[in-house]
Amino acid sequence: MNKEARIKRFKSMSSSERQKLILKKMKAIGIEVGSGVPNKKYDSTEVYELINIANCFPELRYKK
Repeated sequence: MNKEARIKRFKSMSSSERQKLILKKMKAIGIEVGSGVPNKKYDSTEVYELINIANCFPELRYKK
């Protein structure tokens, strides 16, 4: 899937669908919500973007 198609698909999703997708991707690569370290440089752009996106959803920061 090309970048434009991914962006279009992501924008067409509801907020809860986006959250589930983000959490699924983060879990697949072993990242926990809130595991970002301030001023830390990440090798993977995808990891950095996922952490920033997850920080936009405060309800994801609290473990159930």
